[in-house]
Amino acid sequence: QVQLVESGGGLVQAGGSLRLSCAASGVTFSINDMGWYRQAPGKQRDLVATISSGGSTNYADSVKGRFTISRDNAKYRVYLQMNSLKPEDTAVYYCNAEGLGLDRTAFRSWGQGTQVTVSS
Repeated sequence: QVQLVESGGGLVQAGGSLRLSCAASGVTFSINDMGWYRQAPGKQRDLVATISSGGSTNYADSVKGRFTISRDNAKYRVYLQMNSLKPEDTAVYYCNAEGLGLDRTAFRSWGQGTQVTVSS
């Protein structure tokens, strides 16, 4: 299985920037899509951005033009650069990875989450 550990969250003023990192570890056959999701208090967990192993990206409309997702396949890391942050970006951000285990069965793993708070 794959374990994911996020870092880089914190408190920032509106208009500021943060960079989240997620490190994947463990033994697996492949990691395909990786991504970031977020969950604000009292709300469901929503997609922020995803990136395939080939580098194709997908963003939520609310973050397009402000957030950039990237990954380093050699280091099994995924990043989220967040610029022009708004108070409504405040949430716990979760790293996600999907792929195939050594037995070729599909898996989906989540990190423990990192808090991002944007003050107005």
